[in-house]
Amino acid sequence: MSRLADKRILLGVTGGIAAYKAAELTRALRAEGAEVRVAMTRAATAFVAPLTFQALSGQPTHLDLLDPAEESAMGHIRLARWADAILIAPATADFIAKLRAGLADDLLSALCLAAEAPLALAPAMNQAMWSNPATRDNVACLEARGVRLFGPAQGAQACGESGFGRMLEPADICREAADLFAPACLAGLSVLVSAGPTREPIDPVRYLSNRSSGKMGYALTRAALAAGAKTTLVSGPVALEPPRGAELARVESAAEMFEAVLGAAPRHDIYIGAAAVADYSLADVAGHKIKKRDEVLSLVLTRTRDILATVAALPKPPFTVGFAAETDRLEAYARQKLETKGLDMVAANRVGAGLGFDRDENALRVFWRGGEACLPTAPKSHIATQLIELIAERYLAKNST
Repeated sequence: MSRLADKRILLGVTGGIAAYKAAELTRALRAEGAEVRVAMTRAATAFVAPLTFQALSGQPTHLDLLDPAEESAMGHIRLARWADAILIAPATADFIAKLRAGLADDLLSALCLAAEAPLALAPAMNQAMWSNPATRDNVACLEARGVRLFGPAQGAQACGESGFGRMLEPADICREAADLFAPACLAGLSVLVSAGPTREPIDPVRYLSNRSSGKMGYALTRAALAAGAKTTLVSGPVALEPPRGAELARVESAAEMFEAVLGAAPRHDIYIGAAAVADYSLADVAGHKIKKRDEVLSLVLTRTRDILATVAALPKPPFTVGFAAETDRLEAYARQKLETKGLDMVAANRVGAGLGFDRDENALRVFWRGGEACLPTAPKSHIATQLIELIAERYLAKNST
């Protein structure tokens, strides 16, 4: 049965061209068994008629904050209390800014301010508006308050430009909405996540690193928190807002990540090593900027300490989950990593040729002794929820025998 079955979803529609997708989203949510009520801003009615949502939801469409028929009984409060979750799709840059400021000058913004249910946004706007520092700051603030973000996706836009800002497709939003009701499968447990890249200094201005954005590790941190776990995040240098509720330790180098993870691992039940840790670092770091003189510059590298293997070899190790990012022979290398490092589970994904790094979607093959699972391509937040549920299942199986 779908997690959305019998759930009450308040769908907010704001004034953007992607409002037409909200009609299909209404249909999709109802197909999953959800009861849907729609609240529109006045700007949204310029794109889609309220009657459309009334026909698709089977309920009157809500428009006005000061509707005498509703407000005689404080209708906006009753509607806010009715919802199991509030989903704004599309969420325009204007509406995101209003939410950040806590304004309540129309029905939908008042509902969001009065609500105690989870709130999720599916942004939709021009790519330049999405990347504008004001929008980025507004989004970071809302995420820090616990607001969930579904997307946006990257691609062609109605204005003729291309980039991040497209609203996710209705099927993807439905998947993300279902994750709002994921069970608290890690309640009472503690989870340690490492995420992002490391930087290995060459001289005071240069370093060796990789293309990891940290998005998967941060998504896993949010999923672990949503599953009820007390969660610690050890993060390499990334341009991401820390998940609210997680204990955060920031590091730069592989050596710093080793010390932070090994210092925290003994007091956690589960360790998820999602960081892309450098395998090698400089044998000698120059104390001054290396000048461009010779045609060939040789750097001597030495192996870094293996965090995953060391955690798995602790006297009382946490349930240890590793990641394997591979360009070829995915299963063979993942199973080898599982055995040689003594892991409980390994999550493997392909990278290169537009896969893996710097993307909002992922696909995983997960291996453990005696079993495996395939998590097909989906937003990283959805993949993270699925993986956390799988980790909880395997953790319980290991500790109940």
